[in-house]
Amino acid sequence: MAAVSMAAVKELRERLGAGMLDSKNALTEADGDIEKAIEILRLKGLKGVAKRGDREASEGLVAVRQSDDAATMIELVCETDFVAKNEKFIALAERVLDAIVAASAADVEAALAAPADGKTVGEVITDEAAIIGERIVLRKVSRIEAPATAVYLHQTSKDLPPQIGVVVGYEGDDAEAALSIARHISFADPLYLSREDVPEADVEKERALVTEISKNEGKPEAALPKIVEGRLTAFFKQVALNEQVHALDADKREVKKVAEAAGITVTGFARGKVGA
Repeated sequence: MAAVSMAAVKELRERLGAGMLDSKNALTEADGDIEKAIEILRLKGLKGVAKRGDREASEGLVAVRQSDDAATMIELVCETDFVAKNEKFIALAERVLDAIVAASAADVEAALAAPADGKTVGEVITDEAAIIGERIVLRKVSRIEAPATAVYLHQTSKDLPPQIGVVVGYEGDDAEAALSIARHISFADPLYLSREDVPEADVEKERALVTEISKNEGKPEAALPKIVEGRLTAFFKQVALNEQVHALDADKREVKKVAEAAGITVTGFARGKVGA
């Protein structure tokens, strides 16, 4: 049996993103033949995909592709930061994103079924997970259609690919203002565009809660309606983008006022964060 050099192990790891021990064992079994070792890892990996199903995948990346009238964002996750920054994993994300954009898929289910080089996106991910040796999951897909889009990607570590991504769809010409709103969203994490978009059931639940809190605080009965409405306004500022104070605005204006001043209208947004 041929001796396995560290150079060969390093090359195999760089080509596949596989772990050191797996790479060394595969090379040993293949008598040092890298191509044969790749096939061994693929076969062993496919057998182990099901076993990895319950392992946590909390690393990974977000990636975005823009076109003239839309932007698509994906969150692709894996188990370790070693794989997250590996060229094979990053190339997989680009391949997956290309296929999803071509299919105009707007959710995970449609994305996994999208065609990709004679396979589906789901099959491509499974094949690459088998080679890499980690659980890989397409966790989120967002598609924002709008006359214009702004994209903000944030690296939580300089050694890793972007792990927070925001897409803002808007009408108007001020791309800089739209980008500043995207940056705000990355920090503030709103759930809805406007207070009108918040489900009525959620509003009524919050109303009942703040009413009960206000009563327990001994607030005067006559003042309750005004107090409750004030607390509901605070709730909307937490969950609705247009109501939030723009984190980057020197005048501390609400996002909707910043947008109006810039002559733009935000029509939709999406935010993704790895592991969230």
